[in-house]
Formats: sequence, structure tokens, C-alpha cells
Amino acid sequence: MLKILLPMTALLLTTTICKPKQLWPTTSINTFGIALLSLQWFKPSQELTMSFSNYYTSIDYISAPLLTLSCWLTPLMILASQNHLIMEPISRKRTFIFITTLLQISLVLAFSATELIMFFIMFETTLIPTLAIITRWGNQVERLNAGTYFLFYTLIGSLPLLIALLSLQNQIGTLSTYMIQLNQPTMLNTWAHTTWWFALLTAFMIKMPLYGLHLWLPKAHVEAPIAGSMILAAVLLKLGGYGIIRIMPTLNPLSKTLSYPFMVLALWGVIMTGSICLRQTDLKSLIAYSSVSHMGLVIAATLTQTQWAYTGAITLMIAHGLTSSMLFCLANTNYERTHSRTLLLARNMQLLYPLMGLWWLLTSLANMAIPPTINLMGELTIIASLFNWSNITILATGLGTIITATYTLYMLSTTQWGGTPSFIKMMPPTHTREHLLMILHILPMTLLMMKPELIWNTFY
Repeated sequence: MLKILLPMTALLLTTTICKPKQLWPTTSINTFGIALLSLQWFKPSQELTMSFSNYYTSIDYISAPLLTLSCWLTPLMILASQNHLIMEPISRKRTFIFITTLLQISLVLAFSATELIMFFIMFETTLIPTLAIITRWGNQVERLNAGTYFLFYTLIGSLPLLIALLSLQNQIGTLSTYMIQLNQPTMLNTWAHTTWWFALLTAFMIKMPLYGLHLWLPKAHVEAPIAGSMILAAVLLKLGGYGIIRIMPTLNPLSKTLSYPFMVLALWGVIMTGSICLRQTDLKSLIAYSSVSHMGLVIAATLTQTQWAYTGAITLMIAHGLTSSMLFCLANTNYERTHSRTLLLARNMQLLYPLMGLWWLLTSLANMAIPPTINLMGELTIIASLFNWSNITILATGLGTIITATYTLYMLSTTQWGGTPSFIKMMPPTHTREHLLMILHILPMTLLMMKPELIWNTFY
């Protein structure tokens, strides 16, 4: 763990003392080095044992894929933001990279924490850098409002989680995830048990987010800069799923009376948010609502508490992280040229940017979960486990899959085909940096297709 944390901490110092002309190359090379070092974390996933760094941090088959995804996205965020920050003074560029590195450090500590209270602290710490990125570097005047939504939704949801963790500490005397398994908490009062579980799950459901608690997400995505959208969609939403997967197997079984409402909301949200995507005019808002739809499947899978469902949930979280991040990057390339997120004002882009049209096609196909993408592996596993849990879930998941394919094709056809608007005749060309960014998203998806057991063998 120190092999990753020490270079990250050193990067904070490097950012502050680096020469202005060398700032972007130096930070990009350092973060890519950290991302390549993080690939060694896939090794414990083959051994089904913990790899302890110290008493407070460890890596196992659940956290390794999410840790690697967090490290991989940091250089991509820096690459994607260069054009957005080109007119900023050097001090603000340093501040941006500093905040991005702080966010990465807090994410790595959150995913590797073995103490639940440390996980909670890091879970909350990620709010501060993300809020700074949204409110300071956001594009629109509503960014302060979006930041307020994002902060207060998560803070209000996290307070019950803190109370639940403190009550657990008082009851069994430890919050170590490994000690809890040896000393199961016993609650004789059914209502107390249900209330305690509800408090525990609320924070994670808001972070995912569950349909009905999702109103902060489209606002945050639409107002955030490209780096904020990438890290929100790819990693921060996964903190909720990781928290559920990490805590649920270690504690008493979740009562059916509590799991049914969450399950119904999650599956209903898959259909409803997919339907909302069909009538969106804002490209970033469409991608944000599609994230809610995909996370609904992950929530439903984690609540069934089967190994098959957990495996599908981890797989879909990694697949969605790469796919949605790439979709936001593509939306940003359109925005930087048309200065509008409206779908109808960026038609027939394939004629002007044929290579970018290829990236749009590949990402849309991955978002639709066509074979042999890892998106399909995750969705099929989740759908099969939900069908095994209850046959009637096939109606919601099947309809959700059809709607997902429909709105993805709608997004692709609207942006890439049709009549070219008159103001789009003269457009600046795409940059090598942008194509490199797309390749670095496609590459891990392709490699995982060829060797899916890196994340597929999570629980076997």
C-alpha cells in the first residue's frame, strides 16, 4: 500500500514546486506511473486472501478492482481537463491538480480501510475535494446550487450511518470488519434491528444513488467540469456499492421487510430513469440518468446477498465506471466545440470527426452491453441472480435492458447523424490528447474482455 500512497503524497509536493511549463507533463507521467503500479493489486484477487499493509488498510478481491480503477482515472482526469484550464492562471492549475490528488488519496484509503470508522471518515472526506471541483471549476451559474445539493444529500444520509456505527462499536467493542465476523452482533428487538439496518443502508443508497434519492446526481453532473463528472460517475458512485458489499456479509442478515422496499425502488428506478433518458435534451443529463439506471441493478444485486450477485455487481461497477467516464469525455469534446450540451445542436458530428464517431460507436455499444463486453457479463450475472431470487424481476430487468438500448441508440443517432446545423460548418479539429484519452478508456475494457477473471473471480 505504501508503494502507492507515498508517490501520491509526493505528488502533492511536486505539484506545488514544479516549474509552470513542466506542470502538466510531470503530473501526467507521475499519475500514470502510480496507475501502472496499482495493477499489482489484481494479484490478491486470485488468492482469496487478504494482503495486509498494516492493521488499518488491506486489499482483497473486493477492493482491488475498485482501487485500480481509482488510480487509473486520475491521469485521465488530468488529461481531460487541460483544455478546460488553459486560460486559468498557474496557481489555479496547481490547486486543481492538488485537489485531484487529494481526492485520489482519500478514495484509495476508503477502498482499503479495514476499520469501519476509518471507512466512514474517508467516505466523507471525498466530499470536500469533489465539492471544490464542482463549485470552483464548474461551467454554469447553477454550480453552487448543485454543490449544495450534493453536499447536503450526502451529509444528511451519512449521519444515520455514523450513529449506526457508534452503536455497533458500543455493542461489540470493535469496528474491524474481520473481528465483527467473529463476534456477530445480536439484536433481540426486531424493530431495533430493522431501524439499525435502515440507518446503515441510507448513506450508501444516497451515494449510489437509489431512485427517489437521486436528485443530486443530475445536477452535480451537469454543473461539474469534465474531471468532476468523470470521478463522480466512475468511482464516487461505487463507494455506495462497495460499502453495501463490504458491510452486509459481516453483519446479521438483512430482514426481508427492509430489503423489499429498497429492491422495488431499485428495479422501478431502472425503468423510470431509462424512460427519463428517452426525453432528455441535455447530453450530460442523459448520461447522468443512465448512471442511476445502471446503479439500480447493482443495488438490487447486492440486496440479494448471494455470491453470484456480488460478482455481477463488482463486474458491472467496473464496466460502468469505464463506460460512463468515456461517455462524459466524448460529451465534453462536443461541448468544447459547440459550447452547448443540447443534443439537437450537435448533429452529424461523424461527418466532421469520423474517428471521434468511432469512439462514440464503441462506447455506445459497451453501454448497451453487447457481447463480448464486460458490461454484458455484469448485467447477465445480475439478471440471472435476480431471476433466481424472484421470477417476476425478469419483467423489470428485461424492460430496463430494452430501454437502455433505445436511449443509447437515440443518443448515438442524434449526435452522429442527421442534418448538420448551419453554425457547425467551421469547427476546430480534434487533438491527439483527446484520442489518447479515449484509447486509455477502451484499452482496459478490451483487456478485461480477454481476461475477465481479474474481476470475475471475485468470490470464487
